[in-house]
Amino acid sequence: MRQYPHLYIDGRWTDPIEPHELELVDPTREEPFARVALGSAADADRAVAAARHAFESFSTTSVDDRIALIDRVIDVYESHIDDFSELIAREVGIPISNRAQVTGPAEHMRVAREILREYPFESRMGSAIVRREPIGVCALISPWNWPVQTGVIKVIYALAAGCTVVAKPSLNSAASGALLAQVLHEAEVPPGVFNLVNGRGREVGDALSHHPNVDMISFTGSTAAGKQVGAAAAGTVKRVCLELGGKSANIVLPDADLERAARWNIQRCFFNAGQSCHAPSRMLVHESQVDQVVPFLADEARRYRLGDPLNIATTMGPVVSAAQFKSIRDHIQSGVEQGGQLVTGGLERPDGLDHGYFVQPTVFTGVTPDMTIAREEVFGPVLAVLPYHDEDEALHIANDSPYGLGGYVFGGDRTHARRVASGLRAGRISFNGAPTDSYTPMGGYKQSGIGRSMGRFGLEEYLEVKSVYGFEDEAQALPTLFG
Repeated sequence: MRQYPHLYIDGRWTDPIEPHELELVDPTREEPFARVALGSAADADRAVAAARHAFESFSTTSVDDRIALIDRVIDVYESHIDDFSELIAREVGIPISNRAQVTGPAEHMRVAREILREYPFESRMGSAIVRREPIGVCALISPWNWPVQTGVIKVIYALAAGCTVVAKPSLNSAASGALLAQVLHEAEVPPGVFNLVNGRGREVGDALSHHPNVDMISFTGSTAAGKQVGAAAAGTVKRVCLELGGKSANIVLPDADLERAARWNIQRCFFNAGQSCHAPSRMLVHESQVDQVVPFLADEARRYRLGDPLNIATTMGPVVSAAQFKSIRDHIQSGVEQGGQLVTGGLERPDGLDHGYFVQPTVFTGVTPDMTIAREEVFGPVLAVLPYHDEDEALHIANDSPYGLGGYVFGGDRTHARRVASGLRAGRISFNGAPTDSYTPMGGYKQSGIGRSMGRFGLEEYLEVKSVYGFEDEAQALPTLFG
């Protein structure tokens, strides 16, 4: 049994004020594999005080100093990549073959460093100086489905801006959160600049959301939890950045390469066992072409190799927990009961896997927009294929959702496809499976969130804007804010 008995506050590993622990369950073996310390609202208060004190000096550090700090973090992180890979396989079931989960964070750190190197913290607007200054103490609440990368993106942009941090990872991924704290400790992040308090959302998360000395809160998780965070933060009028749920649609136009669209949709939707907020979990296909795409969908879904995530041959591990396993199966059951047609997958456990939270890659056709699997975020390896009559109906179905995180378009005519992409109400749109770019912003429309992470927009989430007048001569030496 692995032990993570401490919180990380003010540059030191420390015991919680009241000793409490939580057992982490390995989703492959359905048995505990680690114990982590649980903090309380009182521990959150200690961490905020440490971050507030450290902000006085850290906020005045030079860009060069912060670049050097990020370089140290990158070096230490890369020495622990294999440790992270093995740990997240045990705690959340992510296969070690999924290297993007552990190599991606280093790439995001490099991007943040390069943006910081070029970012104009002072600029001219008319005869005034416009300054961007660190917002203050930031509470960062990260999820379990990208347990390292999401936390790293939040932390590294906060540090790049000159902010100090109190981090609270999901309890499902608290062990990898502790390892990330160890990385920052080894990189000699100054005391109080980074703090880690594991704990339950209703206690530690709520305390941070309400705390008068927290200036900004960044939360990634479900829309329901995000609403609670936003409501709690409103009492002290702190800035809120929320990346929440999604039910992304992939519109496959009639002139698309149907095989390419189908195989890509399965690969992207079922990546990470479908536990991705950007997953294209609704595939919209012209009514005359549904029968043509079904064989490709079924074949690609059946190519997944389910099993122990510590086995390099495994391409899909278990879902994260018993609760998630039940929720996904309940959604599959609703799809069957509401008239969906199973192409592949279903409720039964995969062959040869009689324990562990494994869900078969599942594809439904015959789905209508009012069905539960077409409206709710399943957060598992379940794809709903919906027919459409014409382009207007496709856009209506895609946009008829409280979510607006991602969107996808496949087609042959680029001008036509771009027009359709422009009609999607979502924060990130990809054409013909184009990869995303770490320099570009990520975030959602509607109930998929507020604000943006990553790139220049992500850095600016952690900055306040100040206008300074009366220094006309000094302003002339600065770059203009608008071209």
